[in-house]
Amino acid sequence: MTQPTLTPTLFENGIWRGYLQADTEPHVEVRYMGQALEGVFMTGTDGGWELSVPVPSTAIADGVHCFVIADANTSQKIGEFTIIAGASAADDLRTEIALLRGELDLLKRAFRRSQAPSD
Repeated sequence: MTQPTLTPTLFENGIWRGYLQADTEPHVEVRYMGQALEGVFMTGTDGGWELSVPVPSTAIADGVHCFVIADANTSQKIGEFTIIAGASAADDLRTEIALLRGELDLLKRAFRRSQAPSD
C-alpha cells in the first residue's frame, strides 16, 4: 500500500479542505495543541477522498496555530496546515517551532504505543 498524498484545496468559512489520494479510505485524525479534533470527516471523490476539518474558533486568533494530519492507526504524519494571524509573519520562526511541537507529540504517542505491553 502506498503512502496517502494530501493536497490542500480550500480554507473557507472555518472549514479547511484537502484532497487525499489513497488506495483505500484512510482513517485520519487531525491534532491541534496535542488534542484530536472532533467533526473531521471524509467524502469519497473520483480516485480519492475529500478531507474536511472544522477549525475551532479558538484557533482563529492572533498567533501561529498548527494542525497535524496523521493516520489514526499508525500515527504516521500525512500532512499539516498552519493558520497565522495578527502580527506574525509567514516566515516566522514560531511557525516552525509550533509545527515541530505538533510532530513531536505524534512521535511521542507512537513511541509510547510501540513500548506498551501487547496482549
